[in-house]
Amino acid sequence: MPTITIEPATAERFDDAQHALTGGGDGSSCQCAWWTITNADFQRTTRDQKKALLHDEMDVAPPPALIAYVDGEAAGWIRVGPRTRQQRLARTKEFIAYSEEPWEDGDVWAVTCFVVRREHRGEGLSARLLDAAIDFSRSNGARLLEGYPTEPIDASGKKRSSNSLFRGVVSTFENAGFHEVARPKPDRAIVALDLTA
Repeated sequence: MPTITIEPATAERFDDAQHALTGGGDGSSCQCAWWTITNADFQRTTRDQKKALLHDEMDVAPPPALIAYVDGEAAGWIRVGPRTRQQRLARTKEFIAYSEEPWEDGDVWAVTCFVVRREHRGEGLSARLLDAAIDFSRSNGARLLEGYPTEPIDASGKKRSSNSLFRGVVSTFENAGFHEVARPKPDRAIVALDLTA
């Protein structure tokens, strides 16, 4: 049975973050910058510049993510933190229209990105990462935690690729106690968890 631990993505774990992000999908090119800068900035920012942005972000408290380790090796990543530090959320129409929380409220946190290396998929790491994100958010004073997951089957009935599930899967959030706030699209949800209960 493998040993799984989950730690904050602090600056001294930057190399581990890179290992977690580069195990398949867009993590290597995105550097988890998608939610933190505008689309225009994202398009004109190089991979190395995104990498530097992530390094700087990991050097500020609270850290922007958690890293899952399997037997001591970085295997997964979850972005979690105040919505106010993830500016693209407030610019995304389907979120603006349906979120019940004021966008300027720093006590509302969001889970926006999951990455699990190919060799560790199917081991339940996403659920473990989400549970840790809940605890991390609560211990850092968050009042409410939001997520924006998708269904594993798209609106046309086609199975989504693992890469396209970077927001997480609806059932993973439901199993962790989140309730559905809205369905902006048939295969996309906004979910929330009250951390004060």
